[in-house]
Amino acid sequence: MTLQDFLNQRDRFARAAGAQLVEVSPRHARAVMTVTREHLNAGGVCQGGALFTLADLAVAAVMNGGGRLTLSVQSSITFVRPAVEGDVLTAEAVETAPHHKLPYLEVKITNQRSELVSAFTCTAYRKQQELKTE
Repeated sequence: MTLQDFLNQRDRFARAAGAQLVEVSPRHARAVMTVTREHLNAGGVCQGGALFTLADLAVAAVMNGGGRLTLSVQSSITFVRPAVEGDVLTAEAVETAPHHKLPYLEVKITNQRSELVSAFTCTAYRKQQELKTE
């Protein structure tokens, strides 16, 4: 099973949120999510946790692409503009500082008009343990 298929099936929280990986390549991944009514907070815009989940799914694909279990140790998100119901969001993750133990990644979440919605950064820890995608 590919890493993309594995994460799309096994990341139950991201799947329940409607986030899905559409591209995974070395040091790069894209995930998409359409903002639905269920994503909206009390202010009528996409809840920050939904944006974080979308970015985190893309990060997981990049971090674990080498076959070793890699987990986030620090993540930060900046909300630039609101996303509203009907927006189609794309999270594009790039490993900007590859490291054998502590990779650093950056994610840009944009809407269907290519407007920046959120910026996300992550530092991870790459374990010796193999990631089993079967």
